[in-house]
Amino acid sequence: MSGAPPGDRDADAVVPVFFLSDSTGISAETMGNALLIQFPDVHFERTLVPFISSVEEAREVVAQLDDAMDGPVTPLVFTTAAVDEVREELLKTKAPIIDFFGIHMGRVEEQLGTRGLREARRLHGVGDVRRYNSRMAAIEFAIEHDDGLSPRGLDRADVVLLAPSRCGKTPTAMYLALQHGLFVANYPLVDEDLETTDLPRPVKDLRDRCFGLTTTVTRLSRVRQERRPDSRYASEDQCRYELRRATAMYETHSLPTVDTSAASVEEIAAVVIQTLARQRRSSGVPSMSGHDLRRGRTPRP
Repeated sequence: MSGAPPGDRDADAVVPVFFLSDSTGISAETMGNALLIQFPDVHFERTLVPFISSVEEAREVVAQLDDAMDGPVTPLVFTTAAVDEVREELLKTKAPIIDFFGIHMGRVEEQLGTRGLREARRLHGVGDVRRYNSRMAAIEFAIEHDDGLSPRGLDRADVVLLAPSRCGKTPTAMYLALQHGLFVANYPLVDEDLETTDLPRPVKDLRDRCFGLTTTVTRLSRVRQERRPDSRYASEDQCRYELRRATAMYETHSLPTVDTSAASVEEIAAVVIQTLARQRRSSGVPSMSGHDLRRGRTPRP
């Protein structure tokens, strides 16, 4: 018995999905999920198979995929394996397979007129040591300056995230540090800060680096209820007050803001990166990638 053809698939059936890689599998998951998210009514069961480093291991994976073909639903397979021998072995499976690397690498090589290295772990390995060390330093900075823990070295921040508690400051800071190597501090706006529209003292001289986060009253109350059920902190009245006062502060100082209520951390980070790029352009500094924004930023007074 083999998996049911797509046209005959039960609408409630779970589709097995495999992400294969000779590295971490992050790219296979990211690109594969970017496609799968377009099918919100389909249920998927995802399996990550990273670090397929030899032909023998690839054969074992092929056997696993072929076994899955005997199930009630045909599996879907995404791979970003870069090593030719491993990729060619994986392509021997009977399962439908989408080879991101094979689809695009040949065309890139054709355009560049040269052959790529086709080595595993080039994307998510240490690779460029300077860039890797920069990201690790950014993560350490984000941890040290999480929730206003330390004012020390705050002037080194590329971005200062301001928001009431539980608006998404920490995950956004960590993502910007890990993925883009930016030095990000986040500062929680508490009742004392919200009594006035002035910026809090620790960040008052960093206005050009401040970025405000906001959300909806309903979402903020729900998130806070999980942390402190039935408390004043989680009440809709308190959430409404804090968000209103925070918005007044942002508007007073013309701070860029983003609503985190329906945005993923990736989307929030993209808004921050784009805003930084616009600020660079308006100051006459050439546009740079996210990783380069910190090293090449406009000098601060």
